[in-house]
Amino acid sequence: MSNIDVAVLAGAALAIVVLAWYFFAPRRAHASAVSDGLQRVRISVRGGYSPSIVQVRQGIPVEMSFDRQETGDCSSVVVFPDLHLSAALPAHQMTTVTFTPQDAGSFGFSCSMNMIHGTLVVTPGEPGMASPEPDDRGAATAHASPGGLTETAAADTEAAQSRERRAEIADLTRRVAIGAVLTAPVLYAVMAHPLGARWVPMVLLNHWLQLALITPVMFYVGWPIHRTGWLALAHRSADMNSLITLGTGAAYGYSLLVTVASTALPPEVRDVYYEAVGVILTLIMLGRLLEARAKAGTGEAIRALLGLQARTARVVRDGAEIEIPLEQVVVGDEILIRPGEKIPVDATVTSGQSAVDESMVTGESMPVTKHAGDTVIGATVNTTGSLRARAAKVGADTMLAQIIRMVQQAQASRAPIQRLADAISAYFVPVVMAIAIGTFAVWFVAGPPPALTQALVASVAVLIIACPCALGLATPLSIMVGTGKGARAGILIRSAQALETAHKLDTVVLDKTGTITAGKPALTDVEALGILGENELLALVAAAEADSEHPIAGAVIAGARDRGLANPRPTEFISITGKGVRATIDNHVVLVGTPTLLAENEIATTELEQISASLAAAGKTPILAAVDGQPAGVIAVADVVKDDSAAAITALRKLGLQVVMITGDNARTAGAIARQVGVERVLAEVLPEHKADEIRRLQSEGRRVGMVGDGINDAPALAQADVGLAIGTGTDVAIEAADITLISGSLAGVVAAIRLSRTTMHNIRQNLFFALIYNAIGIPLAAGLLYPLLGMRLSPMIAAAAMALSSLSVVGNANRLRGYRNEPLPPAEPSTIDPQVETHAAQQQLSAHHC
Repeated sequence: MSNIDVAVLAGAALAIVVLAWYFFAPRRAHASAVSDGLQRVRISVRGGYSPSIVQVRQGIPVEMSFDRQETGDCSSVVVFPDLHLSAALPAHQMTTVTFTPQDAGSFGFSCSMNMIHGTLVVTPGEPGMASPEPDDRGAATAHASPGGLTETAAADTEAAQSRERRAEIADLTRRVAIGAVLTAPVLYAVMAHPLGARWVPMVLLNHWLQLALITPVMFYVGWPIHRTGWLALAHRSADMNSLITLGTGAAYGYSLLVTVASTALPPEVRDVYYEAVGVILTLIMLGRLLEARAKAGTGEAIRALLGLQARTARVVRDGAEIEIPLEQVVVGDEILIRPGEKIPVDATVTSGQSAVDESMVTGESMPVTKHAGDTVIGATVNTTGSLRARAAKVGADTMLAQIIRMVQQAQASRAPIQRLADAISAYFVPVVMAIAIGTFAVWFVAGPPPALTQALVASVAVLIIACPCALGLATPLSIMVGTGKGARAGILIRSAQALETAHKLDTVVLDKTGTITAGKPALTDVEALGILGENELLALVAAAEADSEHPIAGAVIAGARDRGLANPRPTEFISITGKGVRATIDNHVVLVGTPTLLAENEIATTELEQISASLAAAGKTPILAAVDGQPAGVIAVADVVKDDSAAAITALRKLGLQVVMITGDNARTAGAIARQVGVERVLAEVLPEHKADEIRRLQSEGRRVGMVGDGINDAPALAQADVGLAIGTGTDVAIEAADITLISGSLAGVVAAIRLSRTTMHNIRQNLFFALIYNAIGIPLAAGLLYPLLGMRLSPMIAAAAMALSSLSVVGNANRLRGYRNEPLPPAEPSTIDPQVETHAAQQQLSAHHC
């Protein structure tokens, strides 16, 4: 081994050591300045974050000002995943993110596509220092905090990002076109001449002409790569751009040396690689152009949601109808909604009746008929009749604004699987650079002549083929598309973690009232004894109940209205507390209520009580009726099962999930409902405060539990579950406690959410495969692993194509999710097994016995 070989090996070893120190040695944190009770820090965004490590104190409000001095989609959003904060960073503007760190520790922040990173170090507060109340503010002050993000602000942000995206695509298109035009003649000459092509102008083989053609490609076409790559290295980090700029810089510099001082070099090492530089940079920019176009489609969910909102509203003010911009509507305004118009804000119908298409918000295709007292959602479409409504929620409080906010938060969050990609990418580029240095040394020492040229080509190929970009894109793109698809289907996913966890569930616990059932009584049976027909009996009972405010009375009245029955007014009405009512209707004396009421009026109840017992056994509430002193019949109401509950439960079972029903009702009623919908395990007689205990007990059995509920009393159980799913028609407290909100109120949303989670996670795993397989195969090939066996080597140009293909494979695969369609529910198949009904009291006794 010659002295030169020893020097090269020693130099390579030293370079790798310096490389490790440069990238992994401890770095100093930049301490924030405190003034006026605020910790202020300014961060420059230019190929990275500077400073990249920021130190603040726990419990004191922080104001981080991001000065973004560049364009391009990569750094257009900053995300603090552990703090659940994100903000858009417009190009060449200052954007401030304000929050109060409540916990000490290290918290990463990065761009939305995970290409550049920073760290927020929160040091413990001084002992006895009072911490302010938790402050969840975290979006840019250019809009409001997440809790107050308006549709207008979201639209402005999206419009700015869209303009920046279009400008980037136009710039990339121009650079690709120039690169292709200038590189084509050089590539043709170099490739065709060795093959004996008859017409290859010798001037194209002139090194000076090739230098003149490729220099603009190097410094204009590749400028975005070189600028970002060197800036990343200056920040003591490295990315895909760093690898490309090092590789093409080495090839271009070597070729320039050969051109300028060819006589100073031995004849065997006078090859130039201008065509490789031109092709590599043009291919990379072409891949980036295709990637930018594809990524533009992944954000379609926000744009589609923003496009749903009405622009104006017709309101009544000072007795006159006027049309005003949506932003000027205030709570309490009387709104007029004509057929075919979008409902401007969330409101309560005061008069009129119409079918409203809510599919754009809930995902349900069938229009819903709205009457006085019903709630209508902003952005839905009034189809048939005119409505008058009173504005209930406007601006940031509307359902649409909440949907947009939750989608933005979910798309900016990090799934746990992302940690694998983060851990790999943190070491990926330095390791690739070390491999390239080692490759150069090995080829120089042991490779065939010309050793210097062969070593240079192999090391450049290693640098070019490695693609950390694909690894960074693998998870966020799929999360962005998946959460967007969920929002369009009425499934609001609060975070990427919830989306990932949902695919692991093996048990789903369903609250009965309001989840499996409608949550309010409805007319189910009319049993007439013969002196009157069913409709006649129902009409008289409904008329007798007309002045009652009891929910059961409302169910009877609604049932009569649905049958189109007339509702005559009673001429006499007496309410008998705890027993029922007595009314005179069309000269008929009508008694409606309990057996005691009828017995006190000397009416025989034996036959009526037999019917009542049968109805009660089915979990229904019977109401006895007598007309003109004679027993007339029994009417029953019940909290009816939703139309698709049985089908949804069948679908959940087919997905391999155990379905459990939890309720405070008695075991008999719970068992009747369970048989009706096909639930095989029931937790009955569970008090509201014990629901979370039951979830905890199931988890202690080794189960991953999803809880579905709608009430305030479900909130602790929703929070305790691995994934909480709130029925969107329920209370705000339940929705806030849940990880996923189902706007439609249908159990079909639970099925759709789990299917979407499984599909998205499968897509992410495919992306990670694409991101890693190219590198796992390509880097050894580029380094020359097969050369001793097969004489195969990888050209840097082929390496560039493979690298671009890696990113495009990930982006294209993530975009396949845009075509995802939720399958319809299968026909209901209630279980033939008698449900296992457990009561909380029995479980407590069993636990005590085992203790």
